[in-house]
Amino acid sequence: MPVNAKLIEDHNEQHIKAHRRKFDFITAEIANAEAIVQKLVEFNIAIPSWALGTGGTRFGRFSGGGEPRNLEEKIEDVGLLHALNRSSGAISLHIPWDIPENYGAIKALAAQYQLQFDAVNSNTFQDQPGQALSYKFGSLHHVDAKVRQQAVRHNIEVIRHGVELGSKALTVWLADGSSFPGQLNFRKAFQRTLESLQEIYRALPADWKLLIEYKAFEPSFYSTTIGDWGQSFTLANKLGPQAYTLVDLGHHLANANIEQIVALLLMEGKLGGFHFNDSKYADDDLTAGSIKPYQLFLIFNELVEGMDARGLDHATGLGWMIDASHNLKDPLEDLLQSVEAIMIAYAQALTVDRQGLVLAQEQNDVVKCQEILQQAFRTDVRPLVAEARLVAGAALDPIGLYRKSQLRKLLIDRRGAKTIATGL
Repeated sequence: MPVNAKLIEDHNEQHIKAHRRKFDFITAEIANAEAIVQKLVEFNIAIPSWALGTGGTRFGRFSGGGEPRNLEEKIEDVGLLHALNRSSGAISLHIPWDIPENYGAIKALAAQYQLQFDAVNSNTFQDQPGQALSYKFGSLHHVDAKVRQQAVRHNIEVIRHGVELGSKALTVWLADGSSFPGQLNFRKAFQRTLESLQEIYRALPADWKLLIEYKAFEPSFYSTTIGDWGQSFTLANKLGPQAYTLVDLGHHLANANIEQIVALLLMEGKLGGFHFNDSKYADDDLTAGSIKPYQLFLIFNELVEGMDARGLDHATGLGWMIDASHNLKDPLEDLLQSVEAIMIAYAQALTVDRQGLVLAQEQNDVVKCQEILQQAFRTDVRPLVAEARLVAGAALDPIGLYRKSQLRKLLIDRRGAKTIATGL
């Protein structure tokens, strides 16, 4: 369901005067506004195929209607998002939930919406229909070599699907762990995981990345075999130059200093990408920036500084993706909000007085350091983000246009009120 250019043009015409007033005001305060806008135009965040439907909880799932029933409709939804904000130009598939039946047709459909295929994601955290062996007690770390081989073969199959689609990365997240003391041998579990990943790594094409995700707990509650960034970093180092750590903002224990983790991984050249979301307690998968917007800004502050130090392109040097589960909101509205929050945090980080901050740090001027960062955080950069959308041909107010055009109602009319998208 394409959002045509005329619809966006008419919408922008209604908002352009108010936007120009706000944009002129902020650009009078920010010397490098034009350069920031250009960086925002180039910056895109991939949308995961599983986030296009209503998410579930341990207690229930309440569909909002009009959810995508297949991969084609998921691509259509991401195309809708990208048309509205021009910052969602990629889709990340989860296998086996989203196995294409016809690669050529799927690639052509994605191209129609100006979408690329981001990292492909494997699934060994649940058993699939017809699966020979169970992952109840783990996959890549399982005590049974046959189970480990089944999981390895699945990951290699996911790579094959990704190659056909033009993807360049495989994301591995493991639910492997234990819920009770003594359930497994930690050293053996880690070693088996490494050996399994080595087999997968050998199957990587030369221009691919292996992104190793970590998580402190859940679904296991005593130990997780890849439980923190240090364990992921160790595996990535042992595997080789194509292996990297992937940071999910919800996969840490409470009050973890994620911005410090990011800085060190960038310094070591082992930060591969991000899964954006937000949380109050644990892996809540809430809208990015909805709970801890200052933390999101501080993370981007380290990202911008660290990427510039390594000469990495902001748009392509790392993998950027949302990973969320929407229980109450319209998933498309939630994703629009998340992308907006990410773009705002990125823009704020671009306004930081880098020279002033370095000088204050070298002089141990703690007060000045705080003032510089909070000045950037408290600056309302939304007009810069909106200007980037305007330049790129998107809507000045994506959610406003989405609602005014009643796009969810149109999706329900076409797909039905009881549809449930594949995924969690």
